Amino acid sequence: MTPSPNRELPELAELERIIEEGAGLFTARTVCEVSVDQRRFPVYAVTLGNPDPTLPAVGYFGGFHGLERIGSEVVLVYMRSLLARLRWDSLLHRELETLRLVFMPLVNPGGMWRGTRANPSGVDLMRNAPVDAREPVPFMVGGQRISGGLPWYRGPLNAPMEIESQAVCNVVAEEMLPRPFSLAVDCHSGFGVLDRIWFPYAHTAAPIEQLAEVHALKSIFDETYAHHSYVFEPQSRQYLTHGDVWDHLYQQASAQAGPGQRIFLPLTLEMGSWLWIKKNPRQLFSRHGIFNPLIAHRQQRVLRRHLSWLDFLARSANAYQRWLPSGDALAEHRAMALKLWYRRTPA
Repeated sequence: MTPSPNRELPELAELERIIEEGAGLFTARTVCEVSVDQRRFPVYAVTLGNPDPTLPAVGYFGGFHGLERIGSEVVLVYMRSLLARLRWDSLLHRELETLRLVFMPLVNPGGMWRGTRANPSGVDLMRNAPVDAREPVPFMVGGQRISGGLPWYRGPLNAPMEIESQAVCNVVAEEMLPRPFSLAVDCHSGFGVLDRIWFPYAHTAAPIEQLAEVHALKSIFDETYAHHSYVFEPQSRQYLTHGDVWDHLYQQASAQAGPGQRIFLPLTLEMGSWLWIKKNPRQLFSRHGIFNPLIAHRQQRVLRRHLSWLDFLARSANAYQRWLPSGDALAEHRAMALKLWYRRTPA
């Protein structure tokens, strides 16, 4: 890999350092390039572990929104932790013999460079997929086609997806969807005061097909980390949107796999950034602070807090056959999930 000359973007520089230091362990490729302000930023996909498509995989994504730098930083800190452990942790080496890890920590480097939610074309990459909501969405926030000069712009009607969105779809389709089991986690900030784990759907309040499997995952996490503070829920409990990339990929996975054949569960870590603003109102006046913890000790706490969750996903994917429900347990988990999350939604 040739190091990027664009060292003005700290998150990109850190990613390239990790790739360079992890040569022979991490494999990196440029999946697209973004031009902005006479600069060209690469979008990297980095892999680690066994490429055998019969084995499970976990994908870690961040930086869809340029304003949410903390999402990229959480993924980068996890990659840095893995790199350090690979020097001494024999159990991690054994885990990677039967697991594939995929990283795209900086999906929207152009937006991060400009300090905007959208990419350099003005398109919100999380409103850009060819998925229309089945029920009413909040005005503007749910995605709009009025103008790229306004927030939450979906892009022109019937246009191809933006290159960054398409790159994510290509990586997921290649590295994750062919596998018997895969998880994805996309790291965001900008909503609420609590840390939330969202799962599809965002375009409808109806439950997903793999609802029982999501509930089983939540159950083993609750049992393993009894004092965690995450709120698990479908995104639709908070708001609906058009164009959600993970809804699009989940539907693709469902169309490609017959019932019970392959499972792809995309999750979103939505960090509760409103709490940071409450504790430090001056963030409202900082271009980089609204959705990111600016005070050093608070940022360090956030970066530490989520390492257990990211590592849990790798361990749970590697052992999916031990906890994935079947038979009567499948029906029981689905019934409990419907009661917990969809009391007003028909099964």
